Amino acid sequence: MFNANDIRKDFPALSRLVDGRRNTYMDTAASAQKPLAVLNRIQKMYIEEYANVHRGSYWLSERATENYERARQTVAQFINAKDKREIIFTRNATEGINLVAATWGQYNLKAGDEVLLSRAEHHANLVTWQQWALKTGAILRYFDLAEDGSFIFENFKNALSERTKIVAVTAMSNVLGTLFPVKQISTEAHKVGAKVLIDACQFAVHKKIDVADFDCDFLAFSGHKVYGPTGIGVLYGKYDLLAEMSPYQFGGDMIEHVSYDKTTFALPPARFEAGTPAIVQAVGLGAALEYVMQYDFNDIEAYEKELINYTTDKLSNIPNLKIIGTASDKGGVFSFDIKGIHPQDLAFVLGKEGVAIRTGHFCAEPIVNLLGYNSLARASLGIYTTKEDVDEFINALNKAINFFK
Repeated sequence: MFNANDIRKDFPALSRLVDGRRNTYMDTAASAQKPLAVLNRIQKMYIEEYANVHRGSYWLSERATENYERARQTVAQFINAKDKREIIFTRNATEGINLVAATWGQYNLKAGDEVLLSRAEHHANLVTWQQWALKTGAILRYFDLAEDGSFIFENFKNALSERTKIVAVTAMSNVLGTLFPVKQISTEAHKVGAKVLIDACQFAVHKKIDVADFDCDFLAFSGHKVYGPTGIGVLYGKYDLLAEMSPYQFGGDMIEHVSYDKTTFALPPARFEAGTPAIVQAVGLGAALEYVMQYDFNDIEAYEKELINYTTDKLSNIPNLKIIGTASDKGGVFSFDIKGIHPQDLAFVLGKEGVAIRTGHFCAEPIVNLLGYNSLARASLGIYTTKEDVDEFINALNKAINFFK
């Protein structure tokens, strides 16, 4: 059964006191804490089962390869991909998006073609396509959200055209918390012949990913946000698309044959995993996803909905506090501003109370500026967040407000 209070016990960092206070971690949107199952699996891999993969004919290498490829199968299961060859291990979601832009984008975008993004995109998505649009002569187009952050489907549909070659959007805004209707986005985009790339970094923490149902062409997420290690990410791509794409980087393990004059390349996913990969990190990611999959996502979503409502009510009762992003369909992200208090000053005081939040523009400067701010504060939820955490957070906010009076 899903019980956040019990789950919290699985995360060692959360039991550590901060200046003698409870560690109230409200920054999962930036990076999630790691359960013992992941930490123990990483340690076991380094101590007992480590070697390079795909190269050795001895037990350690065979074992490491088995573990690495099992992790790929676990990712495929986690996102409901039909074939584990559709799973590419990257450093993070940023590298996955860059891979698509530098391979598919380089050869499929030309002057006058359009790339469609929302106004709420993370820099990993926005800057990547912005730069490749400059290189290829393609045109970057954006569609607007509602004032409260809600997704307006007509805005999206009206921005599509026969010139749209790819739609690259988040599944959940890391600033607003807005959930995007990715299945419907894919359906409409495919009607005009456009490909669809989904940034699922925030979504993967809170909602069930189903690439078969989404029918997206590409999807990326980072391991560190979904309770796994840093230095590992996932790019999903439909196999036929991946098989047509050129390599992203060159080196060992991504080749078929090499001579002094010519090289032929391996089939996906090896084609896109040049050099020694993040072996232990991939195995750690597999352990993280196995940990999450022991719970029913319906239970996770039901609990989170209750916690979102609870947090919203608490924040709404604080004078001069404005929640940024109040769409009815949103995930566990709360960006906010308190009149008269700079977010960085606020975070400093909260930190002394053992409460960890994020401040700044959250690598989404354009949307924060568009909303009229240079910096915001942000609290975010994970599967280990409890009502007690929310209460500690609210109490610390009230103390900070009184401090700055």
